[in-house]
Amino acid sequence: MTATRKFRFGVQASTARSSAAWTEQARKIEGLGYSTLFMPDHFVDTELAPMVALAFAASATTTLRVGMLVLGNDYKHPAVVAKEAATLDVLSGGRLEFGLGAGWMTADYEALGLPYDRPGLRIERLAEALQVVKGAWSDGAYDFAGEHYTITAYDGVPKPVQQPRPPILIGGGGERLLRLAAREADIVGINPILRAGVIGVDAAQDTMGESTLRKVGWVRDSAGARFDDIELQIRYFVAAITDDARALADAMAPAFGVEPAEALASGAVLAGSVDEVCDMLIARREEWGVSYVVLGDDTYEQFAPVVARLAGT
Repeated sequence: MTATRKFRFGVQASTARSSAAWTEQARKIEGLGYSTLFMPDHFVDTELAPMVALAFAASATTTLRVGMLVLGNDYKHPAVVAKEAATLDVLSGGRLEFGLGAGWMTADYEALGLPYDRPGLRIERLAEALQVVKGAWSDGAYDFAGEHYTITAYDGVPKPVQQPRPPILIGGGGERLLRLAAREADIVGINPILRAGVIGVDAAQDTMGESTLRKVGWVRDSAGARFDDIELQIRYFVAAITDDARALADAMAPAFGVEPAEALASGAVLAGSVDEVCDMLIARREEWGVSYVVLGDDTYEQFAPVVARLAGT
């Protein structure tokens, strides 16, 4: 197993009633000891646009990192994304974590009239997009000629504050995407497989412990010597501080298609008392190597005692 990394915690959020509410939430997240405010990039089930909202959050805080979990590569040309992201890194004083993904949610593509290509093709575009972004952030002009993007003598400006570049985050559930992430990313999210384009029973069952270990194995194999430099992350979609985790498991097990005890062991579930959750995260870090924990904006306050105990340890 990789050398033990210190715990970091993040919050994924996407909605707010007003600018004041959004910035107040960012300050609260920072004050509770969270490392990072993340935003998703969707069109049918989120409200705020990530680049703009993250800039507001960064301007209202001093240490909170900001990032995308993750941008959909098919929605915007990667050179444009690189420029916007570098601008955010500059204006935040080097607090960006840059998340880019192949795109997966069919509802977004249908709403925008975008072609929903096969997974392999979307991953191929993502691989090229990562080279475009890295080239734009590097010193001097560069050329790139791929199947999907062509760049000619382009010197991207501004350059990011963080050097050699802001941390790149790629999450995935399938082997091909995770192996790409292992080669190209600094932070790798271990996700359920989403090839169906929706979150269903197959995605839930793909979060069981055996699946998580297999995915970490793909990352380790493809990363090779750089595996110890990679930070592994999980976004917990079912999370609760409770003294009756079994009751929660009984309620959600049918949706997972497994027994209650198996549901609690899912890599997408984090439930129990503060002591139980802390012990669980430490055990998962030992077994899986996952040290970067991301929660939703509906649960981050109840997990504050966990963050206070584990962040930085």
